[in-house]
Amino acid sequence: MNIKLSFFTVFLIFLFAFSSGLAAQEPLPRQFRDLSLGMSLDDLKEGLIRDSLFNFRGDRDVSFLPVREQSLVETTGATFIKRAFFQLRDGKVFIMAFSLNTQIIDHYSIFMQFQEKYGQPAYLDPQVAIWETEEIRIAIERPLTVKYIDKVVFDDIVNESGLRESDQVRLRFLQFS
Repeated sequence: MNIKLSFFTVFLIFLFAFSSGLAAQEPLPRQFRDLSLGMSLDDLKEGLIRDSLFNFRGDRDVSFLPVREQSLVETTGATFIKRAFFQLRDGKVFIMAFSLNTQIIDHYSIFMQFQEKYGQPAYLDPQVAIWETEEIRIAIERPLTVKYIDKVVFDDIVNESGLRESDQVRLRFLQFS
């Protein structure tokens, strides 16, 4: 009887923890579908061509920026993605930003999905919610843009530029990237 009671008690505790969001959260993703931080320009172009969510037109959607080995891929999307931006440094993706169609999907739904999967954001204000680890930052900005940022590359850029590493500098970078 005690064994059954103990098992039942453990089961109830697990069920309560899982249903109230106290279960282990998933790690932050480095990718959206088959597109990921760290992928090469060629792999990015191939992935965009294969993915029906994007209307990628090839090299005419790729721009080379005048700063150290940086390029930008910008493309329109289909359905719920209006536009997508991919910034590369040294030939590798370090920022992916997706501007979403708010007539199809809303900010609250995206925020709640992220919170359910990844827990409470590390930073939250009326304009932006940020989840982050040592390596990745994901921001949901209003009206509705989702950004994936490789923090290691971002920190290198901040250090090289001589800017102070502060929350203000990081937030400013998030808003204008």
